[in-house]
Parts: sequence; structure tokens; C-alpha cells
Amino acid sequence: MTRIFISAGHGGFENGVRDPGIVAGGTTEAQEMIRIRDILLSELRSRGVQALAVPDDLSQVQTIDWINTYSHRGDVAIELHTGGSPNPSNRGVTVFHIAYNSQRKKDAELILWSLLRRVPQFPSRGAKPDTETGLGHLIFCRWIAIPSLYIEIGYLTNPNDRNILQSRRADIATGLADGLVAWVKSEHINPTPPLPPGNRVYGSIGIRINGQVYGERGLLVNGNSYIPMDLVDRLGIDLTQLARVIRIRYNNIVYIKAIDLRNFGIAVSWDNPNRTVVLRSISRLYNDQIDRIMGGGYTTEVQMIVFLKSENPDAPNQFPEIAKLYRREAMVEGVNYDVAFCQMCLETDFLKFGGIVKPSDYNFAGLGTVGGSSEIAAFATTEEGVRAHIQHLKAYATHEPIVQEIVDPRFDYITRGVAPSVFSLGGRWSDDPQYGDRIVALVRRLYEMSGLL
Repeated sequence: MTRIFISAGHGGFENGVRDPGIVAGGTTEAQEMIRIRDILLSELRSRGVQALAVPDDLSQVQTIDWINTYSHRGDVAIELHTGGSPNPSNRGVTVFHIAYNSQRKKDAELILWSLLRRVPQFPSRGAKPDTETGLGHLIFCRWIAIPSLYIEIGYLTNPNDRNILQSRRADIATGLADGLVAWVKSEHINPTPPLPPGNRVYGSIGIRINGQVYGERGLLVNGNSYIPMDLVDRLGIDLTQLARVIRIRYNNIVYIKAIDLRNFGIAVSWDNPNRTVVLRSISRLYNDQIDRIMGGGYTTEVQMIVFLKSENPDAPNQFPEIAKLYRREAMVEGVNYDVAFCQMCLETDFLKFGGIVKPSDYNFAGLGTVGGSSEIAAFATTEEGVRAHIQHLKAYATHEPIVQEIVDPRFDYITRGVAPSVFSLGGRWSDDPQYGDRIVALVRRLYEMSGLL
């Protein structure tokens, strides 16, 4: 019998401190998700579905280990979260699934539709691959051995969503239960006829790399493409750098998920008509190291605008020259304009802003001032704001002189050349230790959307 593992996001200990998740409106993400989780458990059990709650005092990694320890083939897992944003207008429900898995995408859409059918007051943000999250992946979707989904129920930082979360808990739980029951009853979860104990039969798939058919076949496991370890070695990838790789030994051959190679310059996609995983090795971009602040960019103004519009359709109307200015100002100073542009998208939430920074400040990178009472800098024009951002990046990345007149108010206070990579900006530009990872995740999404990866 299929079992459902349910985790309420946050509440456990992270780095020795209890993590409540997002805090807003006198409540926390952990408190709200635990309350909904408990109602959901009762609802599922009343329908004869076996549901298990993950202990609330576990860290994120311990949660994954707990599920992997106690789950069996045929089980599924979900984790409940809320969104949070400096911009209080952001709201809605999203269900994230592991990227390039068409079956898991259908499952995510089913859960989303079932929840919104019961609580239509929530806007839909869609079923999305985990590559569209801040870090470019979700370990709850990647590291768990059984099918798993990450559900973001509204934004705790939005008053309307917060009110729905607190006043419609039973309806939210019922909607989730509707979707989960339909999910576990689907044919791909309970294969017919059942396999003999201890035997597993996986579907065979083709592999195409850089336009050529690879001689060996891959596997399709829970909708995920797996490739032979020999191919990974041929690609020159050091598996010791891969965290939590799930290996499968099948017919005396070891396989790993193809999607795990994405962070090593391997573009991954799925050719459904031919049941083939498609790999592309883009050595040029990764040899140039996409985390480096100095250097050239690869995208066009049009590609940058398309990327910006994918998250904020109104942005080009408000800042019509933003892409042109980032390319021009960065090229003058020798800064990678793709990196600078993506950092702007991260800092401003794709020009939606929110918090203390206003669009009229033309401060696209959260730059501070020197002295005075203002917490952030303000600039007279879009051009000046972009120039200040580029100069601030260059100051961190290199000792090379600035070409244009300095408009960055904190330029003289930076230790020159201390951060040639965006990975070194965490703890400096931002207190988020994964700040550089978030920028690189956006650069990778920009390149994928532009057909460069």
C-alpha cells in the first residue's frame, strides 16, 4: 500500500539554531505549515490512506535521510512551505518538481489544481521545475529516492495570503488531500501486475550527447533519466564533487540521474517522442567560468529582455533601456554583463522591488550610502544607477582602474580584488552565504532560456 510522507517545512535545527522559516504577521512558516500538516494527516487517514508525518525537530538534511530510511518503492513524499518576499504584493501557490521529469510535472499540476479548486482565492503561480528556484535546485526534489514534490502555499509576507492560510486551513488540507489521493492512485505509482519481491524492472531510454547517439542505453526511474557511470567519467566530471548522488546498480551497471550533471556544464533535456535523454556539453561557457565577475557576456539585449519579462512582463515598460545600459556600462569596464544583469534581477526581484528600495531610487543592486541617515543609495537616472552597480562589482573583482567617473558612493571603502567570483560576494555584498549560488543559478537560467546551454 502506498504511503505518503509529509514534511512541514522548517521547525527543526539548522546550524545549531531552531529554524522557524519565514516570520511575518506575528506567526511563522513552521507554525502555519505544522497546523495544516496535522489537518492533512487526519483528512488522509479518514480516507483510508496511510500518511506519515516527518518529525518536526529534524533539519532539512535529516528530513531527507529520515524519508529515505523509512520509505519503500511506491511511496511518495511532499514538503509544505510558504513563500516570502520583501515585496508584500507577491502571492500565490506554486508546486515545484524535479526538472525534466514530465510525469512529476503532471503530478505537480494535479496537486496544484486540486488545491486551487478548494481554495480559489489563492492565485496560481504554476507547477514549476526546481531549476526556477533561488538556488537552481531543491534538495527535497533531488535527494529523496521516492517521488517527491515541494509545495509553496501562498506568501506569508502577503496579508491576503496570510489570512487565507489562517482562516482556510481545513479547505487547504482537503484540497491537498484530493490531489494526493489522486496521485497515489495513478497507474505509475502502483504498477500492474505487481513485480515479484526484490525484482525491479526499469524502462530503457536512449542517450544523445552533442547530437550523437551514445552506444549505451539509459534508464527511466520514477520519471527521471539515469545514465551509465561510464558516460559520466567520459565527460570528465569528478563525482566526488557531486553531493548526495543517488546511484542505482542495475544489471551490474551503475547509473546516476542525468539532472545531477547540470551544474557541471551539461545541458539536460528530454526528447519525449524518441524516449531519449539529450545531453549537451557546453565547455566554452564553463571554461570561461560563469561565476567570474570580470569578462564578457554572451547574451543579446533581446535575450536579456525576454528573460526579464519571463518574471515581470511590465519591467521593460518601466525601464526600457535597462538591458542596453547593462551591456554598455559593463563592456566599458570589462565586467561580465550577464552576471551583473542577473545580480540586478536577484536584488530587485526582476525589477518588482519591494522593501526600502523604490524604483525611483534607480538603485539596482541594493547599494548603501556613506554616513547620513539613509540606509540605501539613490541615483538620478537609470544610467547612473547601472553605472554605480558595475563600478561596485568591478571594485570587488579586480585592481584594474575604473574607466568612467566614479558614481558608486561606497567605492573607496571596498578592498579591491577581494572577490573575483560571485561566490566570494556572500558575506560581503549580502549576509546570505549562498548569495553567489543564487546569482549563478539565474545566469544558468538566462543561458538556458537563450539557447546557450
